[in-house]
Amino acid sequence: MADTQLFIYKIQAVRHEMVNHGRTADEDRIVGEHFDYLQGLTARGVVHLAGRTLSDDYGGFGIIIFSASSEEEARRIVRDDPAVANRIMRAELYQFRASLVGQMPAD
Repeated sequence: MADTQLFIYKIQAVRHEMVNHGRTADEDRIVGEHFDYLQGLTARGVVHLAGRTLSDDYGGFGIIIFSASSEEEARRIVRDDPAVANRIMRAELYQFRASLVGQMPAD
Protein backbone atom coordinates (compact mmCIF):
# COMPACT_ATOMS: atom_id res chain seq x y z
CA MET A 1 0.00 0.00 0.00
CA ALA A 2 1.62 3.23 -1.15
CA ASP A 3 1.49 6.35 1.03
CA THR A 4 0.18 4.56 4.09
CA GLN A 5 0.82 4.82 7.79
CA LEU A 6 0.96 2.02 10.32
CA PHE A 7 -1.61 1.82 13.09
CA ILE A 8 -2.25 -0.58 15.91
CA TYR A 9 -5.49 -1.27 17.68
CA LYS A 10 -5.90 -3.07 20.93
CA ILE A 11 -9.18 -4.85 21.51
CA GLN A 12 -10.50 -6.23 24.76
CA ALA A 13 -13.70 -8.01 25.67
CA VAL A 14 -16.30 -5.74 27.25
CA ARG A 15 -17.73 -8.66 29.23
CA HIS A 16 -14.70 -10.34 30.75
CA GLU A 17 -16.69 -13.52 31.41
CA MET A 18 -16.65 -13.96 27.63
CA VAL A 19 -12.95 -14.82 27.95
CA ASN A 20 -13.10 -16.62 31.31
CA HIS A 21 -16.30 -18.63 31.02
CA GLY A 22 -17.17 -18.80 27.35
CA ARG A 23 -19.15 -16.85 24.81
CA THR A 24 -22.88 -16.60 24.33
CA ALA A 25 -24.26 -17.76 20.96
CA ASP A 26 -24.48 -14.12 19.85
CA GLU A 27 -20.90 -13.39 20.95
CA ASP A 28 -19.70 -16.54 19.20
CA ARG A 29 -21.32 -15.43 15.93
CA ILE A 30 -19.85 -11.92 16.23
CA VAL A 31 -16.35 -13.24 17.02
CA GLY A 32 -16.62 -15.36 13.85
CA GLU A 33 -17.54 -12.24 11.86
CA HIS A 34 -14.64 -10.39 13.50
CA PHE A 35 -12.21 -13.14 12.43
CA ASP A 36 -13.60 -13.15 8.87
CA TYR A 37 -13.27 -9.35 8.73
CA LEU A 38 -9.62 -9.50 9.78
CA GLN A 39 -8.95 -12.37 7.36
CA GLY A 40 -10.34 -10.26 4.53
CA LEU A 41 -8.19 -7.28 5.50
CA THR A 42 -5.15 -9.55 5.73
CA ALA A 43 -5.80 -10.96 2.25
CA ARG A 44 -5.98 -7.38 0.92
CA GLY A 45 -2.63 -6.50 2.55
CA VAL A 46 -4.18 -4.09 5.08
CA VAL A 47 -3.62 -6.17 8.23
CA HIS A 48 -0.01 -7.20 8.85
CA LEU A 49 -0.40 -8.99 12.19
CA ALA A 50 -3.35 -9.94 14.37
CA GLY A 51 -3.45 -12.02 17.50
CA ARG A 52 -4.38 -12.20 21.14
CA THR A 53 -2.78 -12.81 24.45
CA LEU A 54 -3.37 -16.23 25.96
CA SER A 55 -4.23 -14.86 29.39
CA ASP A 56 -7.59 -15.96 30.77
CA ASP A 57 -7.88 -13.02 33.13
CA TYR A 58 -9.42 -9.63 32.40
CA GLY A 59 -6.01 -8.40 31.26
CA GLY A 60 -6.26 -10.47 28.06
CA PHE A 61 -6.43 -8.49 24.83
CA GLY A 62 -5.91 -8.63 21.09
CA ILE A 63 -3.60 -6.56 18.88
CA ILE A 64 -4.02 -5.73 15.21
CA ILE A 65 -1.24 -3.97 13.26
CA PHE A 66 -2.45 -2.54 9.97
CA SER A 67 -1.91 0.11 7.31
CA ALA A 68 -4.23 2.98 6.44
CA SER A 69 -3.88 6.10 4.32
CA SER A 70 -5.07 8.38 7.14
CA GLU A 71 -6.23 8.40 10.73
CA GLU A 72 -9.79 8.79 9.43
CA GLU A 73 -9.46 5.59 7.40
CA ALA A 74 -7.87 3.83 10.39
CA ARG A 75 -10.80 4.84 12.59
CA ARG A 76 -13.22 3.51 9.96
CA ILE A 77 -11.38 0.16 9.84
CA VAL A 78 -11.61 -0.16 13.63
CA ARG A 79 -15.23 1.04 13.74
CA ASP A 80 -16.22 -1.49 11.03
CA ASP A 81 -14.76 -4.44 12.95
CA PRO A 82 -17.88 -6.48 13.86
CA ALA A 83 -16.63 -7.06 17.43
CA VAL A 84 -16.30 -3.30 17.92
CA ALA A 85 -19.45 -2.36 15.98
CA ASN A 86 -21.49 -4.84 18.04
CA ARG A 87 -19.86 -3.61 21.26
CA ILE A 88 -18.60 -6.95 22.51
CA MET A 89 -15.04 -5.58 22.37
CA ARG A 90 -13.68 -2.12 23.08
CA ALA A 91 -10.90 -0.75 20.92
CA GLU A 92 -8.03 1.68 21.39
CA LEU A 93 -6.33 3.04 18.26
CA TYR A 94 -2.73 4.25 18.07
CA GLN A 95 -0.49 5.43 15.25
CA PHE A 96 2.48 3.06 15.17
CA ARG A 97 6.05 2.98 13.91
CA ALA A 98 7.88 -0.31 13.59
CA SER A 99 11.51 -0.02 14.67
CA LEU A 100 12.54 -3.65 14.33
CA VAL A 101 10.87 -6.40 12.36
CA GLY A 102 12.05 -9.98 12.71
CA GLN A 103 10.95 -13.39 11.52
CA MET A 104 7.91 -14.74 13.36
CA PRO A 105 8.15 -18.36 14.53
CA ALA A 106 5.65 -20.74 12.93
CA ASP A 107 2.97 -22.26 15.13
